[in-house]
Amino acid sequence: MKVVRFLLIFVSIFISILMFQSCTKSADDKVVVKGSTTVLPITQKASEAFYKSNRVSISISGTGSGDGIKSLIDGSCDIANSSREMSAKEKEIASQKGEQIKEIAIAHDMIVPIVHPSNPVKNLTLAQLKAIYDGSIKNWKQLGGKDETIVVVSRDSSSGTYEVWEGKVMKKAEVRKDALLQASNGTVVSTVSENTKAIGYVGYGYLSESVKAVYVNSIEPTIENGKSGKYPIARKLYMYVNEKKLKPAAKSYIDFVLGQEGQKLVKAAGYIPLIDL
Repeated sequence: MKVVRFLLIFVSIFISILMFQSCTKSADDKVVVKGSTTVLPITQKASEAFYKSNRVSISISGTGSGDGIKSLIDGSCDIANSSREMSAKEKEIASQKGEQIKEIAIAHDMIVPIVHPSNPVKNLTLAQLKAIYDGSIKNWKQLGGKDETIVVVSRDSSSGTYEVWEGKVMKKAEVRKDALLQASNGTVVSTVSENTKAIGYVGYGYLSESVKAVYVNSIEPTIENGKSGKYPIARKLYMYVNEKKLKPAAKSYIDFVLGQEGQKLVKAAGYIPLIDL
């Protein structure tokens, strides 16, 4: 009886260890990604491909660059997608908490003004875009368009796209008070596609036939012009990680995105890869 009891105890302990290891492995193999909606199309494509070859589950939330970085610092995600660089304040908060945040560029992007396909305006200067968004220009007729009031569509302040637009176009000037603020690139496209008087701006990967891309300073928003630096509203896209808490699965995923297969998916998502393909 003692032998049987000993064997039962041994088997129970062995099963418990296996169950613990299984749960631990499951937690370690799940990668949580939060942040920029601009980077979202890249993450979705890369995550699907990475899962097929690695069986690692990637949980993705498009909540805005600012929220992604905040979540990384407080430990509620493994990777923060961002369409702008971390701010000095965010770096200070991370440093005060003793976290080691690393910035990883994964692609190039352009921010493109968009209008309804029926809008005859094809080109706008940076100065004209600023004037539209600060309210100095209020009618499309002033820009060679129809005699209609301009409906301004912008991103909310937590968006990395908004921060880049603010820095490169607005030069810290305030966006007009009646602007329609949207939480994502997708909702900007949807809003502009349904309003003939509207203008908005989105990441290059969100361009579609439902809206018309506008040239900036007579430069067409193409991958070639973005890569060469000719297009005036360009930026890099990032993934941020906490090196103190970086899971092996998260590192492998980022290595995949930076590799040739991952960069092909960057291009397939409509963005500009870091490497020549």
